[in-house]
Amino acid sequence: MMEDEELEFVEDLEAILHLTPEVQLAIEQVFPSQDPLDRADFNAVEYINTLFPTEQSLANIDEVVNNIRFKIRRLDDNIRTVVRGQTNVGQDGRQALEEAQKAIQQLFGKIKDIKDKAEKSEQMVKEITRDIKQLDHAKRHLTTSITTLNHLHMLAGGVDSLEAMTRKRQYGEVANLLQGVVNVLEHFQKYMGIPQIRQLSERVKAAQSELGTQILADFEETFPAQGSKVAWLDKIDRRYAWIKRQLVDYEEKYGRMFPEEWYMTERIAVEFCHITRTELAKLMRARAREIEVKLLLFAIQRTTNFEGLLAKRFSGCTLNNGPGKKPETPLEPTNPFLEDESGEDNVSEKDEDLDRPKKPKAPDNPFHGIVSKCFEPHLYVYIESQDKNLGELIDRFVADFRAQGPPKSGTDEGGAVLPSCADLFVYYKKCMVQCSQLSTGEPMIALTTIFQKYLREYAWKILSGNLPKTSTSSGGLTISSLLKEKEGSEVTKFTMEELCLICSILSTAEYCLATTQQLEEKLKEKGYLKQYPALGSGPGCCM
Repeated sequence: MMEDEELEFVEDLEAILHLTPEVQLAIEQVFPSQDPLDRADFNAVEYINTLFPTEQSLANIDEVVNNIRFKIRRLDDNIRTVVRGQTNVGQDGRQALEEAQKAIQQLFGKIKDIKDKAEKSEQMVKEITRDIKQLDHAKRHLTTSITTLNHLHMLAGGVDSLEAMTRKRQYGEVANLLQGVVNVLEHFQKYMGIPQIRQLSERVKAAQSELGTQILADFEETFPAQGSKVAWLDKIDRRYAWIKRQLVDYEEKYGRMFPEEWYMTERIAVEFCHITRTELAKLMRARAREIEVKLLLFAIQRTTNFEGLLAKRFSGCTLNNGPGKKPETPLEPTNPFLEDESGEDNVSEKDEDLDRPKKPKAPDNPFHGIVSKCFEPHLYVYIESQDKNLGELIDRFVADFRAQGPPKSGTDEGGAVLPSCADLFVYYKKCMVQCSQLSTGEPMIALTTIFQKYLREYAWKILSGNLPKTSTSSGGLTISSLLKEKEGSEVTKFTMEELCLICSILSTAEYCLATTQQLEEKLKEKGYLKQYPALGSGPGCCM
């Protein structure tokens, strides 16, 4: 029975001591040993064979047994010591657990204290932040109050100074001060419900209104209304000289008071022109019988010169396009008589001048007609004068032809164009240029009609009326009959002087026809006949 129990104990011990390879490897790494007894695959037979390899080695078996017993005893002591040491482990563990629980409780208490302190700190920070916000609002309101008070002080002082300067008519100082006061007043728009602020605003408006009234009164005093009325046409140049002086004086005294983009000087000049045109029109209607052609031309010349002076001095941006804009480019002129000429009466007397085309002069004067338009209804005086002058010119041509006689044969005059014809067209061109500068409307048509009439008279009195008389023709020669071919006895014999006269008359008629046709073509090129169809019959129809 004892042997069986020992055998079972050994088996149980072997089962307990059978460790997994991983645990065994870990033990070998922690407790390295070269003793065969510590090996996991220990074999007792092999160990005994190692100790007693031969029979002779059995002689020291007692010694070996003693060594093994010593090791067993030492091992038992170690095991006993370890077992005794483990008897107090449970009690120490419980004590350690209790100490850990106490430490945890203490740690929890400290954490709770820290949390309470954190909440108190957060509350304190909130209170500090609330105080800072209140201080920021107070600072902002204080800054706004100080700024508003400064603006109020500036506004009150500015209004007082504005009223004082307005009474003293110190417009130069008022110009800058008024703008500053208006800018400061804009900051008080949301405070208009306060009676004192509203009162200051009303004082500013009253000062502005008073300034406007005073400035208008000063201008009316500087430019009196009676100065805008023109006494009569013979003194019109004095009127233009007067406005020149007034404009210069205005720019010196008041030019800096207004912004440059207002173009005040130009506006004054334009207003003067409108008033002058209106008053001149009324005056000439009332005294129409006193208008003479020389006086009319004098007034027109002085007026057009003044309009040209305005064009050199101003841009004309205040006429139609509004302030700040440049005048539009003038349209292509349709007047064929506006030509580049160095002088007012610079008209060549040579007939080739009529044949040479000239470049029209573009009317780049935006002030053209702003005053001189009033003379157009009275240009009939000029037309009647030209009618009279042309009649006298034709009579003088007839008298000169009779006095000088026909061109002499064998001289340069034989067969040449009559000088009176060139003089007639030069005079007509001069009249047309002069009339086109005054008007391109009905006066131009009337002048063309008059020239047609006197060109027919020239053809009849100078050309046809001076053809040689023949015995075969009771009615006398005509230009058309000279151009027909005759045979046999119908051919008329003429002397050399008569032939020279006939050739000269035919050359003159041909020249008149060619020149009038050129004038008509010139009118057609510019579209002038489309505007005034009455000119379509042209001066050339007389031939």
